[in-house]
Amino acid sequence: MQLNRQREKIVKTIPLFQVDAFTSQPFSGNPAAVCLLDKIADARWMQAVGAEMNLSETAFVWREADGFGLRWFTPTVEVDLCGHATLAETGG
Repeated sequence: MQLNRQREKIVKTIPLFQVDAFTSQPFSGNPAAVCLLDKIADARWMQAVGAEMNLSETAFVWREADGFGLRWFTPTVEVDLCGHATLAETGG
């Protein structure tokens, strides 16, 4: 008898938010996506998430021993810095 084994699919939930920076009003301000990671992720994956979110920037943040790691992606490229996405990461 042959056992039919299925691969167990592991699904991990990764917190991903759309935040409106520079405003206290819903549906206004400057939107950015914020993705909270356990650790740094593959740049190709982060770029794909940025493309899927299709906002001017998607920010990725993770805890490091001496603070936090931050990276920002537009729908097409990684950028060195993004002010409104950084502010969105802080909840502002």
